[in-house]
Amino acid sequence: MARAFVAVGSNIDPSRNVAAAVRLLARRIRIVGFSEVYLTAPETRADQAPFYNLVVEVETDIPPGELKNDVLRAIERKLGRVRTEDKDAPRTIDLDLILYDDLRVETKGLVLPDPQILERSFLAIPLSELSPGLIVPGTGLSLKRIASEFSREGLKPVAGFAALLKKEISQKNQS
Repeated sequence: MARAFVAVGSNIDPSRNVAAAVRLLARRIRIVGFSEVYLTAPETRADQAPFYNLVVEVETDIPPGELKNDVLRAIERKLGRVRTEDKDAPRTIDLDLILYDDLRVETKGLVLPDPQILERSFLAIPLSELSPGLIVPGTGLSLKRIASEFSREGLKPVAGFAALLKKEISQKNQS
């Protein structure tokens, strides 16, 4: 089984869409960890609603390209995500494969590890909550070290939301 990390974000009805995405993901692969859920301002378009962002840790035997295209993109479509040329458009849900074991991939449709781990607090900090000692492939840097370079100022925890998700998914895993 591979250990992978998926970033989850939404700024259109985020509490509903993030919870729905996590439920759908849990039907396809085993979720083993949740970061805190953070409310964050949009990075490029201040006129948009804020995002809910979190990272989930999964165990899977699905290859990374298939996981991205057949699982994550299918969930996005099911939840009404329409991808356009505007990469900064509001979104019902955004699911991104950001780490997959120690794999390094650079193809047109997939880059692992996601280079934005080094650029965005809403990726680095939640990742470090899940696995602070993990060395990001190709960087020689631990997630703890990367996260320490960011301010937490723009990350507001959504009180109790991650705990609710964990509880629901844990109960489904036990049944």
